[in-house]
Amino acid sequence: MTENPRARETRPASAPPKGKLRATGTPQVRPTTEGWTQKKDAEGRPLLQFASPKRGKPPLHLADLTPTERIEKVKELGLPGFRAKQLATHYFRHYTSDAAQMTDLPADIREQLVGGLLPPLLTEVRRLETDRGDTIKFLWRLHDGALVESVLMRYPGRITLCVSSQAGCGMNCPFCATGQAGLTRNMSTAEIVEQIVRANRLIAEGGLGGKKADDHSMERVSNIVFMGMGEPLANYNRVMDAVRSMVAPQPDGLGMSARGITVSTVGLVPAIKKLADEGIPVTFALSLHAPDDHLRDELIPVNSKWKVDEALDAARYYYEKTGRRVSIEYALIKDMNDHAWRADLLAEKLNERGRGWVHVNPIPLNPTPGSIWTSSTREAQNEFVRRLNDAGIPTTLRDTRGKEIDGACGQLVATTEDEAASAAMA
Repeated sequence: MTENPRARETRPASAPPKGKLRATGTPQVRPTTEGWTQKKDAEGRPLLQFASPKRGKPPLHLADLTPTERIEKVKELGLPGFRAKQLATHYFRHYTSDAAQMTDLPADIREQLVGGLLPPLLTEVRRLETDRGDTIKFLWRLHDGALVESVLMRYPGRITLCVSSQAGCGMNCPFCATGQAGLTRNMSTAEIVEQIVRANRLIAEGGLGGKKADDHSMERVSNIVFMGMGEPLANYNRVMDAVRSMVAPQPDGLGMSARGITVSTVGLVPAIKKLADEGIPVTFALSLHAPDDHLRDELIPVNSKWKVDEALDAARYYYEKTGRRVSIEYALIKDMNDHAWRADLLAEKLNERGRGWVHVNPIPLNPTPGSIWTSSTREAQNEFVRRLNDAGIPTTLRDTRGKEIDGACGQLVATTEDEAASAAMA
């Protein structure tokens, strides 16, 4: 691979870009862990876990199989192959795994079919609500006791589900609660899909606030964001199989639009390029959080493998291959990465790669009282956004939902209290 000349340019984290003046009196806070010890490798660098630890596999589920494989599995059970589509209709269109509701199936084979292809995958441990019931956070226990969370949100004109793709996370970012415990394991394709099916069932039953209509049967999740627990591109094959099930027409899948699915990453460059070549036009989001390598090395440990310019080049490649505008996610952290010169540097790097290919979403970090990890001042946020917009970069300050129930970006984590609740149910 030809070396990118931009990748050789470095600037101290406390220094502004060349030729630009830095506002006086603006401190530079350094990233540090608070209340936990960051895992390190033998060389003392933050530990990165790309491979999933070995654990027992979840039971095989309908959503793990292609339509052809489902037919073969039904035949293995000694039943005619057409029963596979009937079962898929119940699961992907009616969002049920309850044999009692499958009245179009002969009573004597319902339990056999459900037991063979729709085993239980997620056990609900806890459900928290906020925003007048418009936001719901679910805590799920997987078959092996691992805990994951997903967050369901109603917005005007859409319903979004933030899904998890791993139990825990191996990227070890110091400001993200999910990464503090490391990676427990990858989730299976069906475990990812099941989060959506369970959410759709709850919506159909009227369990999501906001809309006052009596009939919710036609409502369902319209948007998926892979911004729950885990690094989606570190569980690439299962995540992509889940995406294929999401976009497949009902009843083979959920019949969703690929454009309503957002896959995010902290910057696994080879996987970004692989995603670009899939031919599935999902929305791609790069969690950047710093435009300079000195700071991003500390904020996002995977930057030690693939630098800022490499990640941005891969993001640009995604745009070129798909024609889909890329989102840059940027958590604004007070006095750490919210300096005006960093907005200028970010705009410079994005504009170097062309115009019209990218949109920036600054997100005020969810504040913790007394912590260095707190949201930028309103003034700093506005200045950051203004500089990007003035440089021709479309930029929208994004509000985060679910802060009151620890359901916002970077807050998803299985606590000791969660583990105790799960154990009590086991």
